[in-house]
This record gives sequence, structure tokens and C-alpha cells, in this order.
Amino acid sequence: MFSKNYILATTMLACSLIAVPVSAQDSNTAETGKANAPQQAPAFENQTRAPLPENQPRVEMKVIAKDLPHLWAMEFLPDGRMLVTAKEGAMHIVSQDGSAVSEPIEGVPEVASAGQGGLLDVALAPDFETSGMIYFSFSEPRQDGNGTSVAAAKLVDFDGGAKLEGVTTIFQQTPSYDGDKHFGSRLVFGPQGELYVTVGERSDAEVRTGAQDLASGFGKVFRIDTSGKAIEGNPFIATDGALDEIWSLGHRNVQAAALDGQGRLWLVEHGPKGGDELNRPEAGKNYGWPEVTYGIEYSGRAVGDGITSQQGTEQPVYYWDPVIAPSGMAYYDHDLIPEWKGAFLIGGLVSQGIVAVHMDGDRVSHEGRLDLEARIRDVKVAPDGSVFAVTEERGGGNSTIIKITNAT
Repeated sequence: MFSKNYILATTMLACSLIAVPVSAQDSNTAETGKANAPQQAPAFENQTRAPLPENQPRVEMKVIAKDLPHLWAMEFLPDGRMLVTAKEGAMHIVSQDGSAVSEPIEGVPEVASAGQGGLLDVALAPDFETSGMIYFSFSEPRQDGNGTSVAAAKLVDFDGGAKLEGVTTIFQQTPSYDGDKHFGSRLVFGPQGELYVTVGERSDAEVRTGAQDLASGFGKVFRIDTSGKAIEGNPFIATDGALDEIWSLGHRNVQAAALDGQGRLWLVEHGPKGGDELNRPEAGKNYGWPEVTYGIEYSGRAVGDGITSQQGTEQPVYYWDPVIAPSGMAYYDHDLIPEWKGAFLIGGLVSQGIVAVHMDGDRVSHEGRLDLEARIRDVKVAPDGSVFAVTEERGGGNSTIIKITNAT
């Protein structure tokens, strides 16, 4: 039996370019599936199941690269080539037109690739064009388990390939834990060169409470400099016993993050069954997990006391029930696809496409969907305004890179 990724790739390549509409629904909302927790009510209008936008784009989609290893992340190099990470522990450079893929880049450290682990996100330093520095996150094998770590290195091109020089691990999520789930992780450079690092809370019931513990690196967003140190002004530097690098807490498993047009960090985190969340993490604020959440356990039981609000915790800006399983996120600020301008474009693993979340200030006004019939692991916007989506197959297998432009 052929996989959906295989069908998608061969169909698109055979037809070269296919003009398709964003998926249309009979309902006025993008999500029409049955809620997993129908007894839970949103705290305010459009906190979930926002209406479809009035105008949805028609786009052209083309698979520009196929038969790639199981990818996790993609980043554009200044010359238009794509730097990609493969879950099993390799980096490659893909040519601008997708026709050539480099041999594995030399110097990538060992990763713990079992389960949800592996080589994860990659980001170029703000001064990459002069420094050549990149930063990447990975599930680091350790003597007492594993954890999400961040490394820095210089990317050096040479005839026939590329290598990493001066690889240095600058940050380690602590404590270590011998598990294979909920590593996070996305890396986002802020407007002042600060590096935001998102991580998961390692999933298992006996450790996920660490998301509420300021001495634990589980379930947090960190804010560090390029040497891995906490940045002055972080909210818990003066708190006894707290990790200085913490920016916000109470997160479950963040695999999608991006800056908006004002340079503010937003993220989408995997929730329980029926509890994916869009949040704008602010300094020192608590986003509730696992004490406060929408959704239910995969078993069908309530999460903790089953509460969706509590003093001292933040409401999500938006939540999805059923889940989209978010991975990869970009803010669209171009004119090429005007119907998406000002929206967040979020990759959906379960929803198998791109989720377009349109904003009115700091609230969601509309939600649209672009069905790609494949699990989307990452989303990036190219300098020309085209959108690139990285697919994956559940459990492994090959990935493709899809280019999405406006249909004229």
C-alpha cells in the first residue's frame, strides 16, 4: 500500500503545478469534527472553532524535492538553498530548485532518535551572512537519560559538501530523563538577538508536573543569549531555586513557534486529546499544564481535576478540539498570497495540512485550512512570499518539500 506522502508527491510531480482551493467545508468553521471534550466551554468568543475567513486563497502547489530522509526542520540560507535536519541525526543542504541534495553535513553530534527524539530544529544566527553560525536543537543522549539540548556551530561550505566547525553545546534541558517523548523543540531568534528555546515536559505522568516547577527545565520556554546564558531581565533570575533561563512555564510540548509582525513570540503547543493551544508567552506567566488545560487524557479520563481555568494561569488565545497536532509555524507578512497576509501558518500532523489562523489584535478572528493530505512537520515563508511545507510519514519514511504559491 502506498503512503499518502507517496501519492501526494507522484501526483504533483506528474502534473507539475496543480491549482487547488483551500479546503471548503459545509459548516462556517474549519473544524467540523466531534469535540473530545464537548462539556468544556470556551472562555471567550472565538477561542475555538473561529469562523472561516470570507476570502480563502487559491494556490498552486508543487513538490520540489522528494525521497528525502525523515525531516524535522527546514531553514532558508541567504542564497535560497535549504538547510534541513533529518530526525535520525543528519543535516543536508537542498538546492534552491530541489534537484540536488548534499551528502550529510560533517560534524553533527550524536542524537537520541528513538520515539519522538532526534535532530530537531535549526536556526541561522541573525548575523549568519558574516558569521556563518547556526544553532540547532537535538535530543542529547546522556549517561542518566536524555534531554533537549542546543548547540552552536559554524556552517562551512566546501567543494562537494559542507561541515560544521566548532560544535559547542550551549544549553541543556535539565534534569535528564530516560524517556522518548515530548522533547519540543523550536528555536526562534527575537528582534534583539535573544534566542527563545521551547521544550516539552517529557510526557510521562511522574515527570510532567515539572512544567510547574521553576527548578525543572520541563515544559518551559527559555530565553538565552548565543552563548547559552540567561538574559538580564528574565523573570526568575532573582527567585531562589529557579532556573535563570526560564521565560514562561506550564507548557506541554511546543513544536511550533514564530515571531509576529511586531517581533513578539507566539507558539502552538501539543495538548492532550482535544487541547492544542495557541499562546503568546509573556515573561513569568504560567500557561497551566498539567493542572489547567482544555481536552482530556488519551484514555478518556479528565486531566487532573478537569479544570480549564484557575487564578494565576493564562487562558490560551485559541485551542483546538479535536487537535491539529501542531508542528512548524510561520507568520505570513507578504503580498504574494494576499488572503494569508497577517495570519499564522501552522503545520498540522493530524489535520494533514496548513492551518491559517487570522488575527484581530491578539485574538483569533478566523481559521482556514489548506488540505495537503500529508503530515506537515515544518512551515517556512521564502523571501519571495511563497510558502514551503515539509512533510513526514508517521513512524519514519521519506519526506517531501512542497512549494505553495498564489494561483493566477
